[in-house]
Amino acid sequence: MSILNIIVISSLLLNCSKSDTKTTTLVTPPVTVNEVDCWLTKGDQSIKLQKQSSVIGFNTNYNSYPKITVDVNTKYQTIDGFGFTLTGGSAQVINQLNSQTKQDLLQELFGTNQTAVSINYVRLSIGASDLNDAPFTYDDMPAGQTDLTLSNFNLSLDTVNLLPLLKQIVAINPAIKIIAAPWSAPVWMKDNNSFVGGSLQTKYYNVYAQYFVKYIQAMKAQGITIDAITPQNEPLNPYNNPSLVMTASQQTVFIKDNLGPAFQTAGIATKIVVYDHNCDRADYPTAILNDAAAAQFVNGSAFHLYAGDINALSGVHNSFPNKNIYFTEQYTASNGSFSGDLKWHLKNVMIGAMRNWSKNALEWNLANNSGFGPHTNGGCSSCLGALTVDGTSSVIRNVGYYIVGHLSKFVPAGSIRIDSNTSGDLNNVAFITPQGKIVLVVENDAATSGIFSVSFNGKWFTTSLDAGAVATYIW
Repeated sequence: MSILNIIVISSLLLNCSKSDTKTTTLVTPPVTVNEVDCWLTKGDQSIKLQKQSSVIGFNTNYNSYPKITVDVNTKYQTIDGFGFTLTGGSAQVINQLNSQTKQDLLQELFGTNQTAVSINYVRLSIGASDLNDAPFTYDDMPAGQTDLTLSNFNLSLDTVNLLPLLKQIVAINPAIKIIAAPWSAPVWMKDNNSFVGGSLQTKYYNVYAQYFVKYIQAMKAQGITIDAITPQNEPLNPYNNPSLVMTASQQTVFIKDNLGPAFQTAGIATKIVVYDHNCDRADYPTAILNDAAAAQFVNGSAFHLYAGDINALSGVHNSFPNKNIYFTEQYTASNGSFSGDLKWHLKNVMIGAMRNWSKNALEWNLANNSGFGPHTNGGCSSCLGALTVDGTSSVIRNVGYYIVGHLSKFVPAGSIRIDSNTSGDLNNVAFITPQGKIVLVVENDAATSGIFSVSFNGKWFTTSLDAGAVATYIW
């Protein structure tokens, strides 16, 4: 065998994803001991979150390829987790599965074995979201009636699907973190007496604060610990069913005069996280955090990315470095493409949120059926779940499953983001896990495949990624 053939074979062994480029000859010698594991997803779906057999090792031979330098000595935020919203509709379709299929699926989603994607953070709606089959709250009253003592408060509509499934999830992962948000207050508290739009009447602020207290206590009685709440999902969106408008000034008053003191009096440690809406309105959380009386009760701010730029998260962090950042929702659409969504969400949500100080990154709906239901009348009819579940045994894993899985599977709670530079179109983020493993997630945003090197502690390995592919490297 010629020297040239040996060099070419060596280069292919080092590649996580075989490059289509004509320039594949590397100067590194053959590697006989694998030092870096690689898990790959390609935009063409030919490979989806699969461990590669390529042998990848570190060396000290110089090359001029684009380089990502990972620096474990520069640390940023501690990570809480990655996951989805467990909507009422998600619970409904998953509960339709036969017992064995459901048990296997839950272990795959929330377990820690080698085949699991190990989701460790979920979001809940307080009452119904638009991905329930109908709107409701935990204290609905006949028209014209109120319940100032909340004597009618109950979780009964969630005891059929959501709570039984959630208990199974918590049994699999007792440490799973849960953030919850209402889509609407009870309509008798609102100024338009409707599930859609309207605002909370000031005279009910104290009652509504107690509604949150009762929710957290009732969930605790069910064995469910709510780690954090936001006072309102998408407070500037009056069009969803259900929905409620809550301006920054209204949320400020509600937190400092009602919700914060109510939690304090009841001895509730659940975090209060403000905003929970798009990156284009960083002025909203900024206004609340600038109010010292409100800010004393606030743990941080939550964001979506249906408008604005993900870098807005760093702006809020830089202004209030003692307050946390969370990313709580982004949906994949029924008319989207696997390749386009894989690239965009890895770049902007999973990598982007992490590089902008978020402690978590959550995609939207965990599961729905092939008709993109259940959903309310007027709710999202084009939201593609991470899973499509039909009947008693059919489960299809959609792009959201792989978007989240490239981080949730390898970056457990308690991991810390560490420094890594962005090199050209190679969007990336790096972590050190509690076990001391280094995890690097790379998305090739270019239109062509590319070879690159990863530098760590004075050594580097050289690999390649196809256009639009994403890889997670662990060493």
